[in-house]
Amino acid sequence: MKNLNPLSKLLLATLLLFSQITPLLYSQGLEARIDSLLETTFSPEGPGAVFLVAKAGKPIYRKAFGEANLELNVPMTPSNVFEIGSMTKQFTAIAILMLMEQGKLQLEDQITKFIPDYPTRGKNITIHHLLTHTSGIKSFTGMKSLRAIERQDLAPPELIDFFKNEPMDFDPGEAFKYNNSGYVILGYIIEILSGKSYAEFVQENIFDKLEMTSSQYANHSEVIENRAYGYHQKDKYVNKNYVSLSLPYASGSLMSTVDDMLKWNKAIKNNKLIIDETKKIVFENHTLSNGKKINYGYGWHITTLNNAVSFEHGGSIFGFKSMGVYLPEEDIYVIGLSNCDCNSPTELARDIAQLTMGN
Repeated sequence: MKNLNPLSKLLLATLLLFSQITPLLYSQGLEARIDSLLETTFSPEGPGAVFLVAKAGKPIYRKAFGEANLELNVPMTPSNVFEIGSMTKQFTAIAILMLMEQGKLQLEDQITKFIPDYPTRGKNITIHHLLTHTSGIKSFTGMKSLRAIERQDLAPPELIDFFKNEPMDFDPGEAFKYNNSGYVILGYIIEILSGKSYAEFVQENIFDKLEMTSSQYANHSEVIENRAYGYHQKDKYVNKNYVSLSLPYASGSLMSTVDDMLKWNKAIKNNKLIIDETKKIVFENHTLSNGKKINYGYGWHITTLNNAVSFEHGGSIFGFKSMGVYLPEEDIYVIGLSNCDCNSPTELARDIAQLTMGN
């Protein structure tokens, strides 16, 4: 700047100052807009939520709202642990693919290869059908008789016995219908092939490996640090209904935090658990027998947001709801975890992802 006149120096200094201030103001503007969305939904006195937004793997927003425990008036914190419901399916799908890479199964293997007495009624039901919700097997969570067993602790074969003789909804590959039974069977196959319980396999091969230190198979009796309590809302808030965690099992029984879920998303992005060739299958928009796309991969919905590809999945289990959105083209990840099944983070997570796009 030696040879510049005083006016030029002033202009250059001003430009440099604005180049530093503008991103900060923009960041603060994004934070305020996200705050506004979430503060409208989650009151300080009610059950709450934690949201994290990351760009290029780095958190740019991480906040808690509402209360983690209404009876003790404990405020929510960003490190609270939630049951994540059907987001568990992502972990089950990746576990299956890890076993595939080890040569222990193929995606076109029929389930009778692992469970010989499963009544397929002469149909060819494959691992691929289970992963994509196209098996036609009746989803046990839609059965009216579920109430009779919801508090019972069942081993995986006992849970499979509960639904296996139900009529099939359609022939394998003929339709897409979201199906918890399929992921229960996948969990049991993981146990058969690994010689470990589903909980042990996921803990040792995923959580420990990725240092997801606040994640685990859910447990009602264990003292879990930073656990958020779950609620329903009727005419007032009530404690969540008790259901044995042996029922959601590999379709919905894991717990985590927003920080651990970011580790999970980064691990999938960076091929920490499966190779890139396998990952392409995970995020392929698979098709039915007639060639129609189902907008589902293996454990993730494949959709779009503002014309950008979006990999998404939510979860719902008594007292909790969750939602994760990943935009691979912009490398934006949004995860929202709520401790009341009255407050779904699904649309909020999508809205926040849209706000973050292009920033």
